[in-house]
Amino acid sequence: MVLESWRKIKQNHIAPIYLLYGTEAYLINETKQILLNQILNEEEKEFNLAVYDLEETPVEAVVEDAETYPFLGERKVIILHNPVFLTAEKSKEKVEHNLSRLEAYIKEPAPYSVMVLSAPYEKLDERKKITKELKRNAEIIEAKKLNEKELKSFIHNRVKINGMEIDEAAIEHLMALVGTNLFMISSEIEKLTLYAAESGRIDINLVDKLVARSLEQNIFTLIDKVVNRKLDEALRIYYDLLKQNEEPIKILALLAGQFRLIYQVKDLSRRGYGQQQIAGILKTHPFRVKLALGQASKFTDEELSSLINQLAEADFQMKSGSMNKSLLIEMLLFKLKK
Repeated sequence: MVLESWRKIKQNHIAPIYLLYGTEAYLINETKQILLNQILNEEEKEFNLAVYDLEETPVEAVVEDAETYPFLGERKVIILHNPVFLTAEKSKEKVEHNLSRLEAYIKEPAPYSVMVLSAPYEKLDERKKITKELKRNAEIIEAKKLNEKELKSFIHNRVKINGMEIDEAAIEHLMALVGTNLFMISSEIEKLTLYAAESGRIDINLVDKLVARSLEQNIFTLIDKVVNRKLDEALRIYYDLLKQNEEPIKILALLAGQFRLIYQVKDLSRRGYGQQQIAGILKTHPFRVKLALGQASKFTDEELSSLINQLAEADFQMKSGSMNKSLLIEMLLFKLKK
């Protein structure tokens, strides 16, 4: 896992070549930052950090730089963006790359350079020689979407780095409020650790007090209040969203999306699929599936089908301007309670 790679870097076990690939931008960005902070001080970054866009620069020029001794320092860091030649995509590059030059370098990298290939792609082309060489000789860090267990471990470790502890219930609540966006989770952790500096522990009450709810989470909570027959609380959330200038049409779209997810999750679960399998089929995070499964038990198939049809009709009325947008959703919430 990426956390293990971070630990090795911080212990100064630095590889000469790193390949960072995957679609989780936060993990790629954070890995680059950890590497830079470990290898170069602020003065050295000015002279011994080079960043190249491989859509603009031929790779042989990058290799030449990597083979040049660092200036006023022991090591240099070279970051390569957009190595499209590692994928199966048809190249639209403005420059031609002499990949044999890079292949030779990968086999015998300069001991004073750290080369980092930043590849924000879901898959690499394993058939290509250059990819095979990297897999054999480079430190590979896959920046994939974290599953629920990995996400909890990530939160626990981020808090621990700040010399604090966090309760399991607080982790669950943080994930429920913020979702799975690592940039947002990290931002909220920074805020929580500042407030918890005196006690050294983050509990569920602190999370509930300080963490901002995303629009998606407010919609989820709104639905939860409705299915538990707490219409007054559901309406309060809705009116708060309107005060925050959230568009009724956007709120309606999120309501429809959540009910579609609940319906699909319920159907797939009944057919024997597990949480991870459902997440893969629906291309959503397993934690969202877990939350939807909890809500699915409150509805029959007929109720969900009827609600989805009502939401579609409301969407039509809203877009055709035949009824007040805010009032439309209010009426829907009353229907949901029945």
